[in-house]
Amino acid sequence: MSNRMRCLWISRHIPFPQTEGAKVYSANLAQSLARSGAFVRFIGFGDADAVPESAAGVEWLAVPGKRRSKALAAFSHRPIAAAIDATKAYGALLEEQLCEHWDAVVLDGYAAGWALDRCLAYRNERPAHPPVLAHVSHNHEEALWNSMAREARGPALKRWVLRRNAGKVSTLERRIVRSMDLLTTITDEDRRSLGADADRIRVLTLTPGYNGWVAGERRISPATPRRAIIISSFVWIVKQENIARFVEIADPIFKEHGIELDVVGEMPQALQTALRARCRATHFHGFLTDVAPLLKGARIAIVHESIGGGFKLKLLDYIFGRVPIATVSQAIAGLSDELQHAMLTNNSQEGLIADIVFHIDRFDELNRMQERAFSVGNEQFQWTVRGEQLRQAIFDLRRQRPAMQAPGTPPAVLDDIDLAATKRHRAHA
Repeated sequence: MSNRMRCLWISRHIPFPQTEGAKVYSANLAQSLARSGAFVRFIGFGDADAVPESAAGVEWLAVPGKRRSKALAAFSHRPIAAAIDATKAYGALLEEQLCEHWDAVVLDGYAAGWALDRCLAYRNERPAHPPVLAHVSHNHEEALWNSMAREARGPALKRWVLRRNAGKVSTLERRIVRSMDLLTTITDEDRRSLGADADRIRVLTLTPGYNGWVAGERRISPATPRRAIIISSFVWIVKQENIARFVEIADPIFKEHGIELDVVGEMPQALQTALRARCRATHFHGFLTDVAPLLKGARIAIVHESIGGGFKLKLLDYIFGRVPIATVSQAIAGLSDELQHAMLTNNSQEGLIADIVFHIDRFDELNRMQERAFSVGNEQFQWTVRGEQLRQAIFDLRRQRPAMQAPGTPPAVLDDIDLAATKRHRAHA
């Protein structure tokens, strides 16, 4: 194993079961990197026993104990997501891992930024053979959270918390980007915005691949139910805000035109109860391990998120499920022009809903859309390529920059976890 590139992957979750897009992306990118020839140890909260046999190429290591509560995390100087993960147990586990040699250390998502200072120290301790520090970003989080804070509705306290968290997200994300040797983004749009002031950093776009269920040839006809479908995860507050806004507008219109809407994905029970109470055409299914039956019974799949950027991984489920896609134009970042032309797009949710009503019975057009999207998608979304691109970028940086040094960014305030880890490290040294 000494001849293999060694990569430590610091994440929020053991990404199984794959209940949300971030887990799907992280799991597949890490596995693709391992299949390219690297040794990958992936650490995060969760249950390592939930990892399927097909993911055996990566060493999955679960953080012991539980996360911090959101209430306590809200008082941290860190963003809530990072503060929730920054437990003493995670700090101790990370310290153990950094006693080993690593050629690359990956911070997966901005929330992993709680470990940034310790990783920078680890790089500085090895001036002769410094590891490559890489950040796998999932969105341009600053833009996303600022948008969420502006658009948020509800109690003043909730809006204040969102604004405060948006500021902390912005500070942490900028610091991570300034500190990295390699930054990966899911879309070119994020690459341009995140890497705009990072000339010294290599920035690499790694759009997702696809390895899920693929539908056989399909024809939409009058026998296909007049149904639309939305598949997502609604655990995150941004997702909750998006789905609540969409069904508020769409449900009465769909009811009037005899269209039913299936919403599939994990959702807080309180939100699901509230939405069910006021919806007449919308059915909430929760998380399903097999969505194929619902995809087969849908005429149109919807991407409705008007808040939030980044690549929408559910697009791939729709493309390879051979379901025509209707999407707001804000949600097509990372898609080629060819794919965009095979979809219904509109700048507003109201306009998108009107497009769905107009096209729901236009079978020839719906079939042309799904066939074209499937053909193009089959050529463009391959995971094997992504892992090799990431491995090569790490290899090139190690070869070209044998004496990388940590950038002169101001140190963050250390909390009890950072202080404890630093003391343990000094004692070990």
